[in-house]
Amino acid sequence: MPVISKYDKQFDQLLSELEAVMDKHLAPADLRLMVLGNLATHIINTQINPGQRKAIADKFAKVLTSSVDTQKGAH
Repeated sequence: MPVISKYDKQFDQLLSELEAVMDKHLAPADLRLMVLGNLATHIINTQINPGQRKAIADKFAKVLTSSVDTQKGAH
């Protein structure tokens, strides 16, 4: 997903810490995605104005979909 430059340092630190927690718990990919999905839902439901939630969720889904590398064999 795209990273806004004003958050680069903080983004890298948070991503590294989240990955470390997932690694510590030996979480497989499906569990990692379930946790991240539930976290995204929680953030949208608790930190976004109710009138904007669907639009934000739709945009998030579109950005996620467009950021997935669909080339064969890519990791």
